[in-house]
Amino acid sequence: MRVGVPKEIKNSEFRVGLVPGSVREYVQNGHEVLIQTGAGAGIKASDADYEAAGAKIAPDAKTVFASSDMIVKVKEPQPSEWVQLREGQILYTYLHLAPDPEQARGLMESGVTGVAYETVTDAHGGLPLLAPMSEVAGRLSIQAAAYALTAHQGGRGLLMGGVPGVLPAKVMVIGGGVVGTHAARMAVGLGADVTILDRSQRRLAELDELFEGRAKTRYSTYEALDEETHHADVIVGAVLIPGASAPKLVTRPMLKGMKEGAVLVDVAIDQGGCFETSKATTHEDPTYVVDDVLHYCVANMPGAVPLTSSHALNNATLRFGLMLANKGLDALRENSHLRDGLNVHRGKVTYKAVSEALGVDFTPALEALK
Repeated sequence: MRVGVPKEIKNSEFRVGLVPGSVREYVQNGHEVLIQTGAGAGIKASDADYEAAGAKIAPDAKTVFASSDMIVKVKEPQPSEWVQLREGQILYTYLHLAPDPEQARGLMESGVTGVAYETVTDAHGGLPLLAPMSEVAGRLSIQAAAYALTAHQGGRGLLMGGVPGVLPAKVMVIGGGVVGTHAARMAVGLGADVTILDRSQRRLAELDELFEGRAKTRYSTYEALDEETHHADVIVGAVLIPGASAPKLVTRPMLKGMKEGAVLVDVAIDQGGCFETSKATTHEDPTYVVDDVLHYCVANMPGAVPLTSSHALNNATLRFGLMLANKGLDALRENSHLRDGLNVHRGKVTYKAVSEALGVDFTPALEALK
């Protein structure tokens, strides 16, 4: 199979679908890899590095899309990219279709087979291809919040961990999954006063044991959310419903009771955001203010650290990517965890949460693959 890797074109996206080490693995498995020139610049990997790994260099994205059986990316295809996709071609990348009907229509019209990293599962019920970027985004959320809290950024003028005799910032983390755990870990490490909210009693017990009292846990109810927002200097939105739009847990009226200069970091923005007032921002212009509360809603947070992110992502995606390259659609038929990643196929939506969010017909993956 010919595997193509175009250069990412989303705003401030410097990650790359395949690092040179992964290219070598595909080549060793008998595949041809086509890399757009300059695709690895964001991770300091030159065209020569890719050629040494066995790749061929394409002069532009058009050549990659036209010549490849399988496209490996990081972020969802942009309008100029999805019009180049075609039936019989496999797209392997993050898609986040639930809050993006325009992209969904574009992929359906193309006929492409779209396998989304964020809905591939594992035997433990986890999301192994989403996890590494969730780890990165969770940790970055606290870095972003700490910077946004500074006075010259419009924040409250707080040092996250305080100093002796001065209280630290109060950090509220909504969601105790991968993002929330790593956000809490970073915030605790900086000395912040951290509270994690979640609706799983089992997960709260695990977090309580993990942090050994250094972070507080609280069962998430509307009352708890309302109370905690009033006290928080920072709120990290880390809620995930696989493949579906994120629930709006912090409402506009709640902002009225928050401290002036408090910071909201919406890590769920790729799935539409979990704050009612969230809208996607970019690394160039990451924040905006609503009711005196700063909102940080960058849609591709891990793109800020592409070297770390690309290698972490490839560590997770390589195994399933090789399955697709080695067996094509048969890999989806044979492996239920990879098949969970199938979101669109030949014009049909094959992931139930996406179909419900978009209001389109749902076709079970196995039925679509017949």
